[in-house]
Amino acid sequence: MPTRIASHARGVRALVQRTARASVTVDGEVVGSVDGPSLCVLVGATHGDDASNARRVAEKVWHLRVFDDDAGVMNLAAADVGAAVLVVSQFTLYGDTSRGRRPSWIDAAKPEVAEPLVDAVVDELRLLGATVATGRFRTHMEVALVNDGPVTVLIEV
Repeated sequence: MPTRIASHARGVRALVQRTARASVTVDGEVVGSVDGPSLCVLVGATHGDDASNARRVAEKVWHLRVFDDDAGVMNLAAADVGAAVLVVSQFTLYGDTSRGRRPSWIDAAKPEVAEPLVDAVVDELRLLGATVATGRFRTHMEVALVNDGPVTVLIEV
């Protein structure tokens, strides 16, 4: 089967959820968790992504205004409220369901490309001032969260 390069893909994707708490468990052990006002961010990479894409998505996540101000309007970012961020690698964000019933993962970057990009998102968030917890790459993870709102936003850079 010939390899097809990311036809619909734009760049690093981040599915951002405003949470009251979130955690990742691997083999019965909690490997990452956040409590209080926080974000759970599922991150997927595609072909051609690089460190600049990772930096841009981290900046957008950190400055995304999804937290309420005193008037109850979403005018505040994680940077403003000191929200912790749980980052979880998620290649299935690049599942293509345009044909048939089984998603195609062709647009998802291979693990050896995606892992350093997810790490770069985490590193950039930390440089920006975020407290970051993570899942564990290339493992079966159980992600538990309480979506606050619910508020869920897809970022593509």
